[in-house]
Amino acid sequence: MTSAVTETTKMERPKGANPLLYHRNVGIMAHIDAGKTTVTERILKLTGQIHKMGEVHDGQATMDYMAEERARGITITSAAVNVMWNDHTITLIDTPGHVDFTAEVERSLRVLDGAICVFDASEGVEPQSETVWRQADRYEVPRICFINKMDKPGADFLKAVESIRTKLGANAVPVQLPIGFGNSFEGIVDLVRMKAWRYTSLEEREEIPIPEDMREAVEAGRRAFVEAAAERDESLLERYAAGEEIPTADVVAVLRKAVIANDLYPVFCGAALRNKGIHRLLDGLVALLPSPLDVPPMKGTDDAGTAIERSCDAKGPLAALAFKTIHDRTGDLTFLRIYSGTLRQGDSVWNTRRSVQERVGRLCVMKADERLPVDHAVAGQIVAAIGLKETVTGDTLCPRDGKILLEAMQFPRAVISMAIAPKKRAERDRMGDALAALGREDPTFRHFVDEETSETIIAGMGELHLEIICSRLLGEFKVEVEVGAPRVAYRQRLRRPCDAEGRHIKQTGGSGQYGVCNVKFDLAETDDLEFIDGVKGGSVPREFIAPVRKGIEAAMARGGEAGFPFVQVKAELYDGKAHAVDSSDIAFQQAGRLAFQAAIEKVGVTLLEPIMRVTAQTPSANLGDVIGSLNARRAEIESITEGKGDFSQVQGKVPLAEMFQYATLLRSLTSGRGTYTMEPAMYAPVPQAMAEEILKEAKARREKR
Repeated sequence: MTSAVTETTKMERPKGANPLLYHRNVGIMAHIDAGKTTVTERILKLTGQIHKMGEVHDGQATMDYMAEERARGITITSAAVNVMWNDHTITLIDTPGHVDFTAEVERSLRVLDGAICVFDASEGVEPQSETVWRQADRYEVPRICFINKMDKPGADFLKAVESIRTKLGANAVPVQLPIGFGNSFEGIVDLVRMKAWRYTSLEEREEIPIPEDMREAVEAGRRAFVEAAAERDESLLERYAAGEEIPTADVVAVLRKAVIANDLYPVFCGAALRNKGIHRLLDGLVALLPSPLDVPPMKGTDDAGTAIERSCDAKGPLAALAFKTIHDRTGDLTFLRIYSGTLRQGDSVWNTRRSVQERVGRLCVMKADERLPVDHAVAGQIVAAIGLKETVTGDTLCPRDGKILLEAMQFPRAVISMAIAPKKRAERDRMGDALAALGREDPTFRHFVDEETSETIIAGMGELHLEIICSRLLGEFKVEVEVGAPRVAYRQRLRRPCDAEGRHIKQTGGSGQYGVCNVKFDLAETDDLEFIDGVKGGSVPREFIAPVRKGIEAAMARGGEAGFPFVQVKAELYDGKAHAVDSSDIAFQQAGRLAFQAAIEKVGVTLLEPIMRVTAQTPSANLGDVIGSLNARRAEIESITEGKGDFSQVQGKVPLAEMFQYATLLRSLTSGRGTYTMEPAMYAPVPQAMAEEILKEAKARREKR
């Protein structure tokens, strides 16, 4: 019996080699409960970062360091740690699996070079697996797959691999096969090295002969693996067709190119909770996933909007992207991915998006919530900076004389809101400061004061999201709040195109106010205002065109009598009138606002509601009841499939307004065995009769306040 370290092929860095060739920025992502954090915990133990492993179910996992994470047994925020394996430095980020925190996955994938996708061996691809996979597709992040929980009853490696191929459309190729499954799972056959291993502990395992009853499957798997590589390299294909024995190093080299090109996804297997399979997963990570030097140059724009690029070069001009902020009483932590140049402690840098100078107080690399100070960071690295006062998620840092604006991230809009108030009036200011801090951390969390009702409204991605926000207000900021019932984040759009005039003319002695604008309103494809300057002949002076836009935007945000914000608005300002003395920015802002109000009164509104993509797991015996419960909630059932054992799966789209407290009903219908997940899918018009009632209630609520 030998240690895992001696069994790993050593890869020492050649003298003078660029250290970034031996660096990996990798995220771990999956559906909730697939075992991401458990995989991470084993990696930390195996690489010597921790001496005692904590378990998610005990609330002791290293990467789940927040009190809310430990209390609930789920990952809420992404956490980073640096580890060493096989002479490679790995920056590892553990991301959440719950759909309410999908923004954490989004911003992590934006800055990562590779990812490990973890799948439950008995479930295969699950709803959130699809979501995070599509996010990785959007950022073209190379991936390897890990089929976890091979020791679980109902585990089926080949079926899980097939689900990756069919549900994700991915070219998944096993590079391992499991020895046994469920309670009999004991090890793996490595198709790359054609060796079999039985695991006895996390650090130790023993080599065994490939089981005779697996010989045929192993040889077929090896052929498929080598052929997949050979098909992507003409020279290798010729040698393979000629019957040559292809060296493993040659196959791995071609395989790596295919992985980096997102043309192929190698599949590993194991059981993280039982300490099986993590060694070879780490070997695969460093052998197959890209270094910062393997990814294309980062694209951005200069001051003039011209496209420019920054290559991964420590000697080049600085280009860094802020992708995460963590509130801290001693100074907020701002996580940065350095794409070019070198950032040093004490440097002054330019925030391109906000046009402000920032000073880097300190730099550190993170080990979950532990900070390890460093004096500088170079291109390809991920670090945290302390002392940045204005920088938030999506901002670019660079030299003032070498400006670049990197593409920011796009986050989904909030779909649910609720009113909150401090239990003690004296804590109103503290609550406001706390909400501002949480808003800096989380780009999907919003808070504002309703001008009509004077209520403080918080909005987020789901009930759990807002529940945790309220818990953090008490636990971290010591502010106790009262909360109202959750509300759906409805939106509105104009019912049809129209032409409207806004007139703001007041003469009360002395300086008056004069602004008239004529605007053509139409429906747009995007949520934000699409504004067109169509003024000819100077009827509206150039300096008053921007204020008209500002007034329309303010009216859209205010939401008319019901208070629901407007989206999908196209506005073309084509005419107007101005006064030589009495016209001003404020007058034309008011004119723009009045023009939009006139459009609302002229054509009316269409109320839009968030539609959720729902996946319900139910015992087959309760399938009819569950379908009936969803149909009663205006569901559009899309598919019904058989799952594992006596379970069935129902997928469809359901209005969010109908899903409050559905978990309680589902448990009742299925004797506690049913579960469901949901994620935002789209906005769609509310049926007219329901829309009239919702708008009427919203108006009454605002008038009452």
